[in-house]
Amino acid sequence: MSEPEQATPSSPAIRRRGAALGATAALIALIALSVAWEWWLAPLRPGGTALVIKAVPLLLALPGVLRQRLYTLQWASMLILLYFAEGIVRGMSDHGLSARLGWLETLLALVFFVCALAYVAPFKRASRQAKRAASASLH
Repeated sequence: MSEPEQATPSSPAIRRRGAALGATAALIALIALSVAWEWWLAPLRPGGTALVIKAVPLLLALPGVLRQRLYTLQWASMLILLYFAEGIVRGMSDHGLSARLGWLETLLALVFFVCALAYVAPFKRASRQAKRAASASLH
C-alpha cells in the first residue's frame, strides 16, 4: 500500500489553491478599483459617472470565482480581457491619476487572467487525457 501524497509547496493541489486565491484577490481588487475610480478617484466628470456599472459583470463572476467553479473561471478569463484592453487604452490616453489607475487595471486583469488559466489548465489537461484514453480503448 502506498503512502498518501504529502502536500508540498510545489504539489498541484497547492498550486491550484494559490491560483484560485490569486484570481479571487485580483477580481475583488478590480471590482473595488472600478467602483472607486469612476465614483471618486478620477471620474470622467466631477461627481462620478455611470461608467461605475463596468463593475457589474465582474460582480456577476465573483460568486463562481469564490466557489472556484471551472466554468466561471473560464468565461471570466475571457471577460477580463476587456478590462485589460480598457486599462491599456486609458493608461496610454489619460493623464495623471487616471492613467496610473488604467495601468493598475491592466495589471490586475493580467494577474486574474494568469491565475485563472493556472487554475483551469490541470483540469483541461486531465480532460484531454481522459478523452484520449477513452478513444484508445475503443480502437
